[in-house]
Amino acid sequence: MGRQYWKPSNMLYPVPVVLVSAVNKEGRANVMTAAWTGTVCSDPVMVSVSIRKSRLTHEYISETKEFVLNLTTEDMAFVTDYMGVKSGRDMDKFGFGEDAFEGKLKLTKSPSKYVKAPGIEESPVSLECRVKQVLELGSHDMFIAEVLSTDIDEIYLDENGKFDLSKAKLLAYNHGEYYGMGEYLGKFGYSVKKKS
Repeated sequence: MGRQYWKPSNMLYPVPVVLVSAVNKEGRANVMTAAWTGTVCSDPVMVSVSIRKSRLTHEYISETKEFVLNLTTEDMAFVTDYMGVKSGRDMDKFGFGEDAFEGKLKLTKSPSKYVKAPGIEESPVSLECRVKQVLELGSHDMFIAEVLSTDIDEIYLDENGKFDLSKAKLLAYNHGEYYGMGEYLGKFGYSVKKKS
């Protein structure tokens, strides 16, 4: 077997799938699903998210220059997918009650410390972000933002106060499909650590 050479595609997978929450100048909140997001700098802490110009969340972020990236979990897979295929122009995405789709669509606004956009209470980690730069790239604009606060649900802290991300069972996106993150394999530097 050899290698096949396909036309250019975005096959850099898996990637985290997040819920992006934002508000407009009037304070109306919206949330959308995004998988084109990532870390771009560690000092200052900065992230990026790429969003189609036609999306309502793009409009809100362009107005206020703020948003929150909310990590998603396996338990949030249904609501994560739904928020990516339905438009906030047609509904209040935070307006679903406990009985909507047997409770699978409920998202609860969580107050942010530094931005007006709410976080999502069901998310294990929410990153409050302020836009520093916008790159117009074609189908998407990339919002590059400084992380002002990392808001963590305390249920994911271990007995020493360390964040245990493995408890969260994070959701990943892989070429149009959602996956759990799988089992722990090692930590940074384990390949060169001296054996005791």
